[in-house]
Amino acid sequence: MATLIDTVGVPQKPRHPEKQSRADSPLLRKPEWIRVKAPVSKGYSQTRDIVRSKNLHTVCEEAACPNIGECWDKKHATMMIMGDTCTRACAFCNVKTGVPSALDGDEPRHVAEAVAEMGLKHVVITSVDRDDLTDGGAEHFAAVVTAIRQNSPDTTIEILTPDFLRKEGAAETVIDSKPDVFNHNLETVPRLYLSIRPGARYFHSLRLLEKVKERDPKMFTKSGIMVGLGETREEVMQVMDDMRSAGIDFITIGQYLQPTRKHAAIDRFVHPDEFKSYETLARAKGFLMVSASPLTRSSHHAGEDFAKLQAARAARS
Repeated sequence: MATLIDTVGVPQKPRHPEKQSRADSPLLRKPEWIRVKAPVSKGYSQTRDIVRSKNLHTVCEEAACPNIGECWDKKHATMMIMGDTCTRACAFCNVKTGVPSALDGDEPRHVAEAVAEMGLKHVVITSVDRDDLTDGGAEHFAAVVTAIRQNSPDTTIEILTPDFLRKEGAAETVIDSKPDVFNHNLETVPRLYLSIRPGARYFHSLRLLEKVKERDPKMFTKSGIMVGLGETREEVMQVMDDMRSAGIDFITIGQYLQPTRKHAAIDRFVHPDEFKSYETLARAKGFLMVSASPLTRSSHHAGEDFAKLQAARAARS
């Protein structure tokens, strides 16, 4: 369970100031199939130490990911660039919101050093939203990709980007840096955007992913949604169809987990059998790769899934 108050730095500063006036939502008891062990392994500690030594942030920590123990034990950490403070205020997200600090010009080098030190064969790079920057941080994203390529040429790179809403030319800058996988999550169904993702626009996000395929048809594209927010099965199926129309190769579907009482309430815990059904539907609709389970997250098992993604494309060619 994540805490609403950020105890790092300034203890009294709210982590989510925009959510302070919201009424508390009930916290539902988690079913057995969604509980995870606390992170205590040696590998977890080693990964944490590398991240700290490079002064880096990870979405694993900032978003209170339930898979952090498993991933960090294997030295798999999803780097979160451009600081730890987001300019958006999505109702589902645990990342701190507010006015971000200036970009760290040394961050691309530090990320590349951490990737090399961890010996990663596949790395996922994500970021906070930076609506305060004229390009949304696109040049910084590209610089990180370039630095990793120079330092670890055999490492495959997956990026999980913001939507670059109203940032002309930003998407093209990131696409042209040539990551192996371009991921941008739609997060939920269109009907729920106003309450769950108010700063974003569903069809803009869809168009961003379509643009990747138009500019570089060989680049893998990926997107994900959460369930348990009040969406219907029919709405999820429509999102799948929209994704396929945009040429998206890989879909992830996971259970929404409420970070605090001030965040959007969980509508229900989706049973594992329903996730299996969603997986069957998605594969029938033509996705190269599908990951659908209660604990599925965008970067969970990303390296293994990338190998499967490559194999699936080769099998169809």
